[in-house]
Amino acid sequence: MTGYRNFTELIMERAAQAPEHTALLLLPDSDERGRPASVTYRTLDASARRLAGRLQADGAEGEPVLLLHASRWQFAVSFLACLYAGAVAVPLPPSGGRSHHDERVAGIVRQASPRAALTDAVLAPDVSRLLARHGHGSIPCLAADAVSGHAGWQPPGLDRDTVAYLQFTSGSTGSPKGVMVTHGNLLANQEALAGLLGAGPGSRIGGWLPFHHDMGLVGQLLHPLSVGATSVVLSPEAFVKQPVRWLEAIGRYGIEVSGAPDFAYDLCVRRVTDEQLDGLDLSGWRVAVSGGEPVRAETRRAFADRFAAAGLRPEAMHAAYGLAEATLLVSGGPATDGERTVDAEALEQGRLREPRPGRPAHTLVPCGTAADGVLIVDPETHEPLPDGEIGEIWVTGPGVAPGYWRDRPASAEHFGAATADGTGGLLRTGDLGALDGGRLYVTGRLKDVIVVAGRNLYPQDLERTIQRVSTLFGTGTAFSVPGERERVVVVQELRTHQRYALDLEEIAKDVQRCLTEEFEVAVAGVLLVRPGTVRRTTSGKVERSAMRHLFLNGGLRPLYQYLDEELLAPADPRRRPRADQQT
Repeated sequence: MTGYRNFTELIMERAAQAPEHTALLLLPDSDERGRPASVTYRTLDASARRLAGRLQADGAEGEPVLLLHASRWQFAVSFLACLYAGAVAVPLPPSGGRSHHDERVAGIVRQASPRAALTDAVLAPDVSRLLARHGHGSIPCLAADAVSGHAGWQPPGLDRDTVAYLQFTSGSTGSPKGVMVTHGNLLANQEALAGLLGAGPGSRIGGWLPFHHDMGLVGQLLHPLSVGATSVVLSPEAFVKQPVRWLEAIGRYGIEVSGAPDFAYDLCVRRVTDEQLDGLDLSGWRVAVSGGEPVRAETRRAFADRFAAAGLRPEAMHAAYGLAEATLLVSGGPATDGERTVDAEALEQGRLREPRPGRPAHTLVPCGTAADGVLIVDPETHEPLPDGEIGEIWVTGPGVAPGYWRDRPASAEHFGAATADGTGGLLRTGDLGALDGGRLYVTGRLKDVIVVAGRNLYPQDLERTIQRVSTLFGTGTAFSVPGERERVVVVQELRTHQRYALDLEEIAKDVQRCLTEEFEVAVAGVLLVRPGTVRRTTSGKVERSAMRHLFLNGGLRPLYQYLDEELLAPADPRRRPRADQQT
């Protein structure tokens, strides 16, 4: 893909080469809701050109344009229309039904200062009201599926340094920031994805990931279009309601490349029944990518074992590491190639060491062979670290974005970092990991790490262990709160409508005992909450920083809570840990 001046040029060439080839295969949410809809490259290209002409006529070239679509087809048209028009696409979730979603969209609007908003006709009134409520009623809200075309479209003057779109980060470790992904970044990352996935014009790539998220946008929409393949699209809602729909689609529609975060594979293991398993055919699933959050060895093994009967081959399982600031992919490869079991205590001390007999161990999944531009650096001294030592992952390369949109302080903090020995132009990812034998092992988030008595505890390890306590547990999160010493707090969803028949105090004690026995850590707070309380990003990541903020500001309404004396607010007796604190 090195011969193209911009990503738009590549997509237009694919449409010209095979205009009747299927670009999108849009699947219904259920068998009762219709048949798949097929969209050719000719239709997609013509629709994007018509809308691009309207955007150019409205003066959107070079300006941000919000995309808030429930329709997957219309999102694809609007995104390509922005590229064709030279506008800067800003993908956003269409609605969340909660105030924090509206607040996040409002914050993005303030930062992006968009020229217009594109949405579906059915959503246009709601989007207009949302903008008006937050003081942005002057921004035109256009129903993209009802906008008449414009004959005056002209190819814009684009080069590799032109910003193609803004990928606002999930906000799971801070306020959302708009990553400026250029056409050159896109071209470079698509080339890297092609090397990992090995797909071509005859391939079908797809899944259920939302298009406003980088993994869904770059991996499941733009990548198939960039290689002239077919993007097979299932809605996120269909997967959440029935995880088996994802696996059924892979067999039924010949999807050979698909991926999702770790939690999705775990959900399939837990919720796909034996009867449903009998009807699956996963023999054609050539590359099953796990990425977007730490890849658990337990999940990989359980998924491979569970669905081997459906024809899934162990070598299909791949693990990948990436982030929006690097467009998407940093490294990836077969999940079984280099899987390593290490000493748990040494891992807490920041080192990869062989396990000791009779001592706790932890299995790490490699995220492929690291490219030359991947370094492990001490986050405090900025000294590069040798193999086997855990530090912050720093990255450089053509897929790394130039910075955040209109945010110079944040850009200076994260982009253009230099090591102590003078190696510059590096992106600080905020992720922790280690290199060993050329392979990259990701161990956690720098800002999420819980430091207790000089030990680094990873919240995802605590969260996974807590799930053993009760089959009624849903999503949970663990985080630390500041003080004279860091204290561990757990917020755990309880899936039950019969809470009065449960001993919630005893359940909270079980959580404490579980973590004390497994990690030798005292738990300062346990909050049992209703389903839906723990915030997650659209890709399924737990928003630990948001949950910590809610906890510290009294924004949680638990069914039951235990708080030790250090966490109690003396002036607020409602926060005291009483056995009758059930609602």
